Amino acid sequence: MKKNVGQIDRIIRIVIGALLIILALAGVIGWWGYLGVIPLATGLTSFCALYSLLGINTCKIKK
Repeated sequence: MKKNVGQIDRIIRIVIGALLIILALAGVIGWWGYLGVIPLATGLTSFCALYSLLGINTCKIKK
């Protein structure tokens, strides 16, 4: 798996994913909050399968 998620994108994904999971655990939002696992996992691994399919890469180009 080649990294295709940049630093800022990773931080946003981790924060949103963790927030959704916490809100679901607290009962503030419904079961769909557990879908926060997806952005959390993609943020932690720096790889997004959807980005690969669409040809998107937010990582900085190394020279």
